[in-house]
Amino acid sequence: MHTSNSPARILVVDDEPDLRALYELTLLREGYRIDTAENLLQAQTLLAEHHFDVMITDMRLPDGLGMSLITDLKAKHREERCVVITAYGSTQNAVEALKAGAFDYLTKPVDLKQFRSVVAAAVRIGPGTAGAESVAQAKEVPLAASGALGQRALSRLVGKSLCMSQVKERILKVATSMAPVMVTGESGTGKELVAYAIHANSHRVKGPWVAVNCSAIPENLLEAEFFGVKKGAYTGAQQDREGFFQAARGGTLFLDEIGDLPLAMQSKLLRAIQERRIRPLGSTQEEPVDVRIVSATHKNLAQEVQEGHFRQDLFYRLNVIDMVIAPLRERTEDLPELCAVLLARIAEESAIPTPVLPAGVLEELSRLSMPGNVRELENLLYRAVALGDGQNLQLDSTLQLLPVAASKLAGTAATEPKVPAIEIPADLQSHLDKLEREILQQTLKETGFNRTAAAAKLGLSLRQMRYRITRLQIESPQTGETGDESDDTD
Repeated sequence: MHTSNSPARILVVDDEPDLRALYELTLLREGYRIDTAENLLQAQTLLAEHHFDVMITDMRLPDGLGMSLITDLKAKHREERCVVITAYGSTQNAVEALKAGAFDYLTKPVDLKQFRSVVAAAVRIGPGTAGAESVAQAKEVPLAASGALGQRALSRLVGKSLCMSQVKERILKVATSMAPVMVTGESGTGKELVAYAIHANSHRVKGPWVAVNCSAIPENLLEAEFFGVKKGAYTGAQQDREGFFQAARGGTLFLDEIGDLPLAMQSKLLRAIQERRIRPLGSTQEEPVDVRIVSATHKNLAQEVQEGHFRQDLFYRLNVIDMVIAPLRERTEDLPELCAVLLARIAEESAIPTPVLPAGVLEELSRLSMPGNVRELENLLYRAVALGDGQNLQLDSTLQLLPVAASKLAGTAATEPKVPAIEIPADLQSHLDKLEREILQQTLKETGFNRTAAAAKLGLSLRQMRYRITRLQIESPQTGETGDESDDTD
């Protein structure tokens, strides 16, 4: 194995003499030690005699598949990083290789700049870090993180429950590969935090992190936003403009709410991911791109595939590695730590001492369904701080607790009057904010926008009123500012 004073040793396996010579010459110029083989037998002989830092193999060899070399190395717990070269368009082989444990793949014709970059990344990570399969190594999550940035990214995933520990372990396992990752979970569970932690613990940490909300881009702009635009491509395109793929070059492209992409764009995205080439709008030439794809969705994409709303081939291409984030109601043991972290953040933003959450309030929180998960919990705590008096926190009385048990309700169902069904909002937080804003605006209007009078009418302190006006961005019709300073007499 190489050290800081010795060059990395690389095995190149390809049956085409010209390509083998090209790869060897390219890597020799980078200062590596190179061994070559033209078939499986020669490669197996060299692997039996030596250990390498990286093995680069063509997928199809005269006496078998390069994939067998990878599976054999993994079965023997060897530490070589494996890079697969596959024919243009044969990306199913690449997906299988990544699932089998390959570090990365390249498609023919190989772009030499990308070739050097992939090999350099494999060498830089080095043998030994691939031991994420080792349970013993994964147990010490903070110590296993790649650096300070990686540790900070992991620390933002608050909680020591079994499911959160497993998520952190899996992040460290998948971070060192180029395999696409699909993060799934309900809204508000922290999918973007998980995706960023993968980036921060990968060899691409020094490269860009580009996060894209696929559902927020108008359909007619998707292609330009993803692939860029050449000058003159359409009226108003007065200069070249990079897309998301170019902006994320050398780093990670995070595609949030991937399930919301229309089918036409799914087809174009699939080709870009498979071939690692894009064609900007208005260009006649394709250009290679070097990005790692991490995607996320709150939808059941397997069901979306069955219903014809999502391409099956794109689903399999993105879902090489899957990560499922448990909802908050399934890890209530993390609530105390989560609340402490969130309250500290709220107190810092509000310039107040950090409130202490009473056990009774914590118990109430554990009984809430919280479909918005951590995002909704944060909103509840914001409200608790605003409604509370100093250190005394209380939950908003408009929030409904879940029944303790369905069996307890069964005996009373016949005697209780039926309550008309209410329309369940798609976004509870936005719905409650809208109601609160309307109530405050109406009260302020009735009091001539005097915050002290409005606060008294609503049973709030002036501090609570100020906080709500600022948070909900309610402006005075006279001044255009968030409140009338003349009533600050407390």
